[in-house]
Amino acid sequence: MDESRRPITLITGAGRGIGAATALHLAQTEHDVVVNYLQDRVAAERVVDMARAAGARAIAVQADVTLEDDVTRLFATAYDELGPVTCLVNNAGATLHIGDLADTPVATIRSVIDVNLVSAILCARRAAQLMSTRRGGSGGAIVNVSSAAATLGSAHEYVHYAAAKAAVDALTMGLAKELAGDGIRVNCVAPGVARTDIHKAAGAPDRADQSAARIPLGRAADPREIAVAIAWLLGPEAAYVSGAILRVAGGM
Repeated sequence: MDESRRPITLITGAGRGIGAATALHLAQTEHDVVVNYLQDRVAAERVVDMARAAGARAIAVQADVTLEDDVTRLFATAYDELGPVTCLVNNAGATLHIGDLADTPVATIRSVIDVNLVSAILCARRAAQLMSTRRGGSGGAIVNVSSAAATLGSAHEYVHYAAAKAAVDALTMGLAKELAGDGIRVNCVAPGVARTDIHKAAGAPDRADQSAARIPLGRAADPREIAVAIAWLLGPEAAYVSGAILRVAGGM
């Protein structure tokens, strides 16, 4: 494909897990990719190397997407090195703690809301400013990564995370309506339990296996199975899809 016509997709939190799988899948399907990361530059560069091997243009950009100035710089760097961002995947997320809400430190609660909700709002806001045809952009697509927890509630695990993801669902539906006349589609993927490091970071590295018995399909998801759903929502086959929340949760 002509490089000038390839989608340029920015994925937040793309150095690992679902974000990394999404970056690689998109690179294999003729997207150029911006791999955002917070701390692990080596992991992000590894994703970039694999994306380039698949034929994509790819860059890694460090940015804390809970901060407005970092978000502005992230999009500006993408523009300077690859061109205008045409697709955004709001994937950055963390649970940080597993347990009852009463036992969850307030600082942890605030951090979880920042990384799961505030980052999605700030990145979607910047994408809207730049992509909107009404504002001089060429349109585009946004996919937010929510969670099945948004409707399950995740009692005794991470109610704070579930609440933040429920807000991401609301963001998706409201913004889809708000941007419908601006050439921007907004959708959401809600994964269930997936084999990523998010559980390890919260102190439960075996959670994916321990949860398998209560998942109707009997297993946790491979991140690549989530990536395929994200890619479909970004692509032309989903041209009439906006405001959707696609559950990819093994029947949960």
